[in-house]
Amino acid sequence: MAVIETRVASDGTTHHRVKVRLKGYPAQSATFPNITTAKKWAQQTEAAIREGRYFKTAEARRHTLAELIDRYILEVLPHKPRSKAQQEAQLKWWKAQIGAHMLSDVTPALLAEYRGRLANTSTGRKIPRSPSTVIRYLAVLSHAFTIAVREWGWLEDNPMRKVTKPKEPKGRVRFLSEDEIEKLLKACKHSDCTVLYPIVVLAVSTGMRYGEIMGLRWQDIDLEMGRIILPDTKNGDRRNVPLTGHAYECVKELSKVRRIDTNLVFPGRITGEKARPFEIRKSWNNALEAAEIKDFRFHDLRHTAASYLAMSSASLSEIAGVLGHKTLQMVQRYAHLSEAHTTKVVKTLNDRLFGSSNAA
Repeated sequence: MAVIETRVASDGTTHHRVKVRLKGYPAQSATFPNITTAKKWAQQTEAAIREGRYFKTAEARRHTLAELIDRYILEVLPHKPRSKAQQEAQLKWWKAQIGAHMLSDVTPALLAEYRGRLANTSTGRKIPRSPSTVIRYLAVLSHAFTIAVREWGWLEDNPMRKVTKPKEPKGRVRFLSEDEIEKLLKACKHSDCTVLYPIVVLAVSTGMRYGEIMGLRWQDIDLEMGRIILPDTKNGDRRNVPLTGHAYECVKELSKVRRIDTNLVFPGRITGEKARPFEIRKSWNNALEAAEIKDFRFHDLRHTAASYLAMSSASLSEIAGVLGHKTLQMVQRYAHLSEAHTTKVVKTLNDRLFGSSNAA
């Protein structure tokens, strides 16, 4: 229950001290200049304590956003090694902008204001931040708020829940035609970089990411079973990649001339005691130029693999399994290729059984 004590100071001013005591909870107190405000606070505080809301609100008034970010970086980010550096930089942007605010003052309106500022500023390389980048900045801070709500009791709710995220553009789907694949592979074969050809063959055949290919170690490859085992992928899962056909033959040939000073399949120069992965950027660009292929990135080889899987009647779940996606959302972009190919197959069947649709 609440108790209000009225006191008169030496200068004649009156103060009303409120004490709220409920069994099982620490006592709360506050002082007000008028009785009406004191009674209102007492009622609201008692109700909030009974409903389990008061102490979370009180914690939000004791901690700044900077404190929340520092604790998240210290306790949570070490468990996210792949994204640690990037997310730490994103969180430090928020800390520099609004870190001084008490958590109780970090409202959806404030976050929306700085979402706009973020979208209208450029990176250190003078490149405007894309909607996708802004979404990542919002996402990491949102997760920090969620941890503060669920585990630390610093907040009653995540204010980011009410902040609208920018609309992310549709994923790019640039893949090579069969003619372009032939020209590119020919250019890679004639490249001064002897490992460029097997690297590109692996990318087209397996849909592996650039980093996964360049980080391959010989212990990750099982030639007897015809597979590559990726122990630590982008989404954190272990993934088995089938190694067959021409890609298998390329890797088998590489195994016959492997270097003994490193376990990397595609090693570059030695730095310190370790070999760095081979640098193919210049050779890759030269091969694209020789093949006269425009608007194409190495990552698009992954799209090429997925696109031809779709056109070979692979289901979206099968494509997701090959690429290592946890959900079907990322492979929805290939659905139209699968549907178009299916339509073509059905038309061919009907033409064969019933004659051409153009027949009289």
